Amino acid sequence: MMDKTSSTSLLRTKSDQLVEAIAAAMGGGTKSSPMNGDGTVGGGSETLSRKSSRRLTGASPGRSGIGKNNTHIRKSRSAQLKFDLDEVTSGAALSRASSASLGLSFSFTGFTVPPDEIADMKPFSDDDTPEDIETGTRKMKIQAEPTLPIYLKFTEVCYKVVIKGVTSTREKEILTGISGSVDPGEVLAMMGPSGSGKTTLLSLLGGRIKEPTGGSITYNEQPYSKHLKSRIGFVTQDDILFPHLTVRETLTYAARLRLPKKLTKEEKQKRAIDVIYELGLERCQDTMIGGSFVRGVSGGERKRVCIGNEIIINPSLLFLDEPTSGLDSTTALRTIEILHDIAEAGKTVITTIHQPSSRLFHKFDKLILLGKGSLLYFGKASEAMVYFSSIGCSPLISMNPAEFLLDLANGNLNDVSVPSELEDKVQIGNSDRETGNGKPSPAVVQEYLVEAYETRVAESEKKKLLAPMMIDEELKSKIFTTKREWGASWFEQYSILFWRGLKERRHDYFSWLRITQVVATAVILGMLWWQSGGDSPKQMQEQSGLLFFIAVFWGFFPVFTAIFTFPQERAMLNKERSADMYRLSAYFLARTTSDIPLDLILPVLFILVVYFMAGLTHDACAFFLTVLTTFLCIVAAQGLGLAIGATLMDIKKATTLASVTVMTFMLAGGYFVKEVPVFISWLRYLSYNYQTYKLLLKVQYKEKNDWVDGIKVGNGVKEVSTLLAMVFGYRLLAYISLRRMKLHSGT
Repeated sequence: MMDKTSSTSLLRTKSDQLVEAIAAAMGGGTKSSPMNGDGTVGGGSETLSRKSSRRLTGASPGRSGIGKNNTHIRKSRSAQLKFDLDEVTSGAALSRASSASLGLSFSFTGFTVPPDEIADMKPFSDDDTPEDIETGTRKMKIQAEPTLPIYLKFTEVCYKVVIKGVTSTREKEILTGISGSVDPGEVLAMMGPSGSGKTTLLSLLGGRIKEPTGGSITYNEQPYSKHLKSRIGFVTQDDILFPHLTVRETLTYAARLRLPKKLTKEEKQKRAIDVIYELGLERCQDTMIGGSFVRGVSGGERKRVCIGNEIIINPSLLFLDEPTSGLDSTTALRTIEILHDIAEAGKTVITTIHQPSSRLFHKFDKLILLGKGSLLYFGKASEAMVYFSSIGCSPLISMNPAEFLLDLANGNLNDVSVPSELEDKVQIGNSDRETGNGKPSPAVVQEYLVEAYETRVAESEKKKLLAPMMIDEELKSKIFTTKREWGASWFEQYSILFWRGLKERRHDYFSWLRITQVVATAVILGMLWWQSGGDSPKQMQEQSGLLFFIAVFWGFFPVFTAIFTFPQERAMLNKERSADMYRLSAYFLARTTSDIPLDLILPVLFILVVYFMAGLTHDACAFFLTVLTTFLCIVAAQGLGLAIGATLMDIKKATTLASVTVMTFMLAGGYFVKEVPVFISWLRYLSYNYQTYKLLLKVQYKEKNDWVDGIKVGNGVKEVSTLLAMVFGYRLLAYISLRRMKLHSGT
């Protein structure tokens, strides 16, 4: 009994000594930035209770393996604490350790560690588990490929926009005097409430917006130039991807378009596969991306595909706009860990983030806190709490550091200590400077925080930024290249974009809804004009109504399909053109020609049904000429839709204009009005309905009669020439409109 008592006493003594040693090691950090055991910031001083350390939990994982030499040790990878296991004997107690940087909460449970297992134990770290948190699969480490290191500095950056009203024009200041820097191997996070200017600052640094209205931005001490595009990756907040392409196809097309010409097609495809495994996407590589109406990959996988689209070119700078928005905490953590892996490979990573968890917050190297376009803090993320404590702002309750900082940026001092200097500024009874609960108003808090940063930190930081960096001239010169380099030749770009467009849109063209619409219309027309063919003028006049409807239907249908082409793809075009993926001419020609094979199939099906049911001219030549005429009408109408869509770039406006135009062309088509007044007769020559109608009459009745339904049937040369002029003329107008369209600056 005596031995048992002494053994228990020894166990408790060892446990207490362990607690005291850890508490002493944390003593300095808890003074300036107090933390609670749950990983949140605390308001007062916290101590570790010895009573909790003496609790023995029977259900502990550490005890469940006794007798089977299957001892479990629960530990947190992020804590990375090393204990002297020689002092932890068979009666020692250790269950888990929460993150040291976020505060600790220990519970100790006795267990026995066999000596041979102690010898095999290694210090644990984040790199010990290469599993994909979301999918549970192992992933490859981000390859540390050689890349040009770029040191980014920005000083006193200001940005204003001009807001045009009905009667007046005014300037709005978005950013005011923002300064900071980030080096290769670092992750810089930009935080702030909505509307604080995070995305604007990110776009300025990434070259997606014109030069700032004030201040300077340098890359290895050099200003921005178009040649930097090939060294910059930019992940937008919205996931801009083609929904019907698979993960593998998306990354393969990106690799073939963006990687240097010197690489072969096979090498580019291998690089795409490597990125898939690096990002842990191998399980979903053959799954469609998906969208609003198409089931596809998860949100986390979609975000990783967007990141993969950018890191596939091995960029020196990687910009990300809120990469964790809409993701759960586990997937968000996985995403940020990927960014850390990318930074460790020598890249410079800059990201905006809205409200990270406490675990995410402590993974950032540097932090910029913005409030209403002003700089509230720039420095190491780990020192942010120390700084705000030094100016009198400390949390009074347990709080996530990021939540605390965002409250400050919003001017919200609930559950936050009010600095004495700020209290002195608030006049009692002054409603403008004080809220209803006696706290300073948000505007006063904002003013105090900006002033505090400028007086305490800003000057020293500016001196560091203004000091010249010791960068080799070779690194400076590599920022610029002698000429613009494309990843593929013009023909290769055209070929890749053609097949990509064909794969993406085949699902829309051959949907059951569209096929049913075309076939049902054809059957109804066939029944209404059932075997209506004949040689008499009355029969020809009656059948001419069917021919006019064919001209109207295939002149109306393609216009309202083509209108949506460029407005819907504008975001993708912006993104890919900003990254210099391809020439606009290659995209335009591929986009318009990839629709042609798809546009030909449904009209042939339509004509096959209508032609024989209605009893049109039973002649092979007449049949094929009818198909060819219909196809010419479709291509001309499609050109009109492309031109309207590209010119207006607004679906509502484009639809309205197209409705009026198509209706006008239909009325001037020669069927409803035979004698058009002279002053408006020119409309007929602009109407593809009129030209198509005359060609169909010529194909069907040239051998029977020269006049049908009051229209002279000619040789068709003028009509064909007019339609061909429309085919190329409308498309030229669309291309010019796209060329003049304002993409992101720097394209």
